This record gives sequence, C-alpha cells and structure tokens, in this order.
Amino acid sequence: MMTSTRTYALVLSALVAVLAGCTSTKSGAPAEASASSSEEKTVGEAAPGRSDVAEVRLITAQTPAVRAYRKIGSGAIYKAYPTRIHKGKIPPLVYAVVVVETDIDATGKVVNVGFSRTPSHAPEVPPMIAELIQKASPLPSPGRLGAHTYVDTWLWDKSGSFQLDSRTLGQRSR
Repeated sequence: MMTSTRTYALVLSALVAVLAGCTSTKSGAPAEASASSSEEKTVGEAAPGRSDVAEVRLITAQTPAVRAYRKIGSGAIYKAYPTRIHKGKIPPLVYAVVVVETDIDATGKVVNVGFSRTPSHAPEVPPMIAELIQKASPLPSPGRLGAHTYVDTWLWDKSGSFQLDSRTLGQRSR
C-alpha cells in the first residue's frame, strides 16, 4: 500500500510539473527570491537504508524573476552557438523536443544538466544538448535569484540546429 501511495505522489508531482511548465528546484538549492520564501518540501523521501524510493522535487512558481532568467539564460546559449540557431519558424514536425533542467549556482556556473522529457526515438539528442550547455558555462549570474534550476524546452531539428522555447519564433503550419 505504501508503494502505491508513493507512486501516486510521484505521478502527481510529475503531472503538476508538466501542466504548470514551472521551474523546479532541488533539495538544498534555494527557491527563487520572492516575497513568500517558504522552505522547500519533498514527497516520498527514502527511509534510512532504502534507495528504492526516489525523492521528488516540488515545483516552484514561475515568478517574474524566474521567467526573466529563462530569457537571459537562453540568450547566453544563443550567443554561444549563433550558427546552430534555427532561423525562422520551426518546421511542423520537429525532430526532437527535450525539456532540460540545468542546475546553476549563484555565479551562473552549470552544476548539473538533467532532463524531464527526452525523445525515445532520438536518444542521441539529450547528450548533445548537455554537452552544448556545459560548454556554454558559465551562464550569466542569476543575481538575487541565486542558485536554481533553469528549465527550458529545446526544439531540435534533424540538421542539429535548434531553438529554445523561451525564444522560439513559433512553428510553420506546413
């Protein structure tokens, strides 16, 4: 019965993340600097000596500061790879859509790159994205926002060019 409850909590947390499209933070990393700074709570923490239960990160609100940093972070990636940016609107059937969670410290240094959505038909894409992000490190300092997880969706074309959701020009109808 406990496994069922933990599975439900995990699924519910994942559903909230997908529907909200919000930034998430890992335990120990401060949530964004906002007027209501509450301590982060986790669901399904593993009991001592048990590694079969994953820790689930609760999603934090998309504050104006978090949304603004998405533009700043994606701008730094665009600046690092100007020839890789897909010009114009994305084709109707983009090759891969990857939701990337980039943990950065208070100076903008990339600490970790994780994925909350990866394409099963294109397993080669997420490692390429992780490498691009690591090479672009450090990203601009998040300022008062501090260390957090920068989340963006990469729209990847078969040619290897890409756009980030925070800066996309949209999608062609044909």
